[in-house]
Amino acid sequence: MNSYAIRADAQYSARFFKPADGLDGGVRCELCPHRCLLRGGEAGFCKARTGESGGALPFYGFVSSVAVDPIEKKPLFHYRPGEKIFSLGFVGCNMQCPFCQNWRISQTTDSAVQAFVPEEIVSKATELGLKQIAYTYSEPLIHIEYLAECMTLARERGMANVLVTNGCINDKAAAEIIPLVDAVNVDLKCFSEVNYRKILGGSLSAVKHFIKAASECVHVEVTTLIIPDFNDGAAEADECAGFIASVSNSIPWHISAYYPAYKWDVPPTKAETILEIKKRAGQKLLYCYTGNINDGNPTYCINCGALLIRRGCSYKTEILELVKKNEDGVYYCGRCGTRTAIRY
Repeated sequence: MNSYAIRADAQYSARFFKPADGLDGGVRCELCPHRCLLRGGEAGFCKARTGESGGALPFYGFVSSVAVDPIEKKPLFHYRPGEKIFSLGFVGCNMQCPFCQNWRISQTTDSAVQAFVPEEIVSKATELGLKQIAYTYSEPLIHIEYLAECMTLARERGMANVLVTNGCINDKAAAEIIPLVDAVNVDLKCFSEVNYRKILGGSLSAVKHFIKAASECVHVEVTTLIIPDFNDGAAEADECAGFIASVSNSIPWHISAYYPAYKWDVPPTKAETILEIKKRAGQKLLYCYTGNINDGNPTYCINCGALLIRRGCSYKTEILELVKKNEDGVYYCGRCGTRTAIRY
């Protein structure tokens, strides 16, 4: 554990821990499906939660990354398009994807960090003139207590909260954090419970539950990194698209190409594979977008075909035929008046 890990000035309440039966002085973390049993200062699977003093958060308030991003980078294509967002990254993760793009902060807690209390985060976003905060990069939900404080304060100041997550969290915790979120992008890594458990260290059923629960009250988009010989088969892609459509066929699905990272060195995903999956998914979903290939990703009106949003390189976004109607917080097609799935 880092020497700076325990903050004397940190005022927080560690939650989702309970005494472990048969483990004298030990606790069980109930945050995610791992339900880690912890003794003393032992860290859980995520490396960011320990059993000390009945459950501790040694990295509460420590942020590994701070940036101002286009909101499309999250990726969110149907929520406040064209706007900038204040982004926070953390350390640790409750999954161990061997192809992780952010492994330097997700698979360790030894990364350089800065300490911020929630007030500092919200004040900085305000100073920058930003209206939304993203909790992103590594897995933010293992720091759920900190997120809840930041999100509550942001809401009080009129800001929106965006969560970018693997969605691998138990239902009780999900039910507490989702009401504080305005938009979420969830990684749906594959559609095999076995691969989720054995290769990724996660739970497909937990992710599915999270997507369903979030879709009931917040804006949801889903991302899948397509990896050769892992999840690029037509049958599995169809299952992913089918599940998303069963929740709502208007949920945008971001289908991204893999590039070698961390422990995996299989060749990058071919653009043709991504485009074929997009084409097949388009039979079930209204909005499919590609990532890490040059495909443009425009958004059209599903009624009249008007070009609503044009997207270019470096997340350049041009809003065209979109009109706001303040009564419901969504955009309408400026040509035919059809209600879109794009929210503000």
